[in-house]
Amino acid sequence: MSLNNIRSLPRGLWPVMLTPFNEDQTIDYKALEILTDFYLESGSSGLFVNCLSSEMYYLTPEERLQLTDRVVNHVDGRVPVISTGTFGGDISEQIEFIKKISDKGVAAVVLVTSLLAKKEEEDERLLTRFEQITGATGEIRLGVYECPTPYKRLISPSVMKWLVDSGRFYYHKDTSCNINDIKEKIDLTRNSNLNFYNANTPTALESLRLGGDGLSPISANFYPELYSYLCNHFRNESMNSTIDYLQRMLTLLDGITRNKYPLMAKAFLHKRGIPIKLEMRINQEDLTYEEERILDSLFITVEEIRKELGIDKPLYVAK
Repeated sequence: MSLNNIRSLPRGLWPVMLTPFNEDQTIDYKALEILTDFYLESGSSGLFVNCLSSEMYYLTPEERLQLTDRVVNHVDGRVPVISTGTFGGDISEQIEFIKKISDKGVAAVVLVTSLLAKKEEEDERLLTRFEQITGATGEIRLGVYECPTPYKRLISPSVMKWLVDSGRFYYHKDTSCNINDIKEKIDLTRNSNLNFYNANTPTALESLRLGGDGLSPISANFYPELYSYLCNHFRNESMNSTIDYLQRMLTLLDGITRNKYPLMAKAFLHKRGIPIKLEMRINQEDLTYEEERILDSLFITVEEIRKELGIDKPLYVAK
């Protein structure tokens, strides 16, 4: 896939990728390749590597570059890949890292809003950062992520309009979880290069029906095929009852997947047959006996939903 031919990113599901680790805490690149293929085989339209779900704050700068490079090379043009390029510090250092990430062949380099302006700073400061970055990065395609860490900084309508008018932004991962805010942002990005991807499962279907371009939720690290099904069929009016049912089930299950994330996600994928260890760099307690039983119930429930939808591909992946 030639990035020069991409006028906008594809609609659909964009999983926020996990990072598999070995027991010695090094990145497990063999498992990463299998996991990448799993996302693609589940109907993903693009991949977001080196994000919060990837434990990006616990990776070294070199590991962030290596992780991005390995995914881009393994995907080999099958779908676009995007990666985070801002991690705080001096703006000149952030700009240089954006360039390094771009050199790995990503379709867009993602900027974290809460790392470009402090919580107490006004939008003018954020816009100044955007102006500095766009002015110093040539034609590099950019994205924006309302990352909840170190704090959640939502994009205001005026800032969103600036991003659209700049023509430099292609991906927006929205975490507002508010349908009124979502509608306003979708209206602002409509018919522009900037695509809107909703991270919030309870508003997933509503955001798609309002004109959103896709989804980028953490629960896609459990059962991505259910989200790609939603993205692929929500426009089919004859399937409205099925799609409404799927949305209800995804909303109910979302409360489970948020618990001890990303450990729960890795445990679920391991149960599915992905050779991903339960190793993490985030300091998190092990799953309790109760949580393991909840995971078992989640597995059975997902099997039942897939059967209801007529998804024939086995839930298990060959180990």
